[in-house]
Amino acid sequence: MKRTTFNRAFITMCMLVALCFTAFSFTPKVGLDSYEIYLNNKLILKQSVNQPLNLRVLQLSQASSGDELHIIYKHCSLSGGAGSNRSITLKDENGNTLKKWSFANATGTDLSMVIPVKELLQLEKMNTAHQLSLHYAARELYKAEETLAFLHSR
Repeated sequence: MKRTTFNRAFITMCMLVALCFTAFSFTPKVGLDSYEIYLNNKLILKQSVNQPLNLRVLQLSQASSGDELHIIYKHCSLSGGAGSNRSITLKDENGNTLKKWSFANATGTDLSMVIPVKELLQLEKMNTAHQLSLHYAARELYKAEETLAFLHSR
């Protein structure tokens, strides 16, 4: 009798271990999206999406109209890092879209999306009474868009 009880407990434990291995082998990859913003080749902002929005302020006071903003958004769930159907939108505090830049799907190692600073400065000058912010959108985002940064050139 004792031998039957031991075998049943051993088989039950083996089944439980096999079930745990099976269940945990199919969990999705968990990570964190991140992005970097460069003014020409100088890094001015590097963030993970879980950091507070009040830390995401772009200082464009030193930028000139010939400069370019390079934005690299890396998705944690993608091996290449770049999303598809990518766009950057400039919005005011009410959510009104002032300008949208669409970008081709990244190929190779260059994941950057380039925005001329001249356009940002012009839009900021035309909307001085509003707080402006940059938003990223891609097919791979779980929500519609991600707020990247608030603009501040004054």
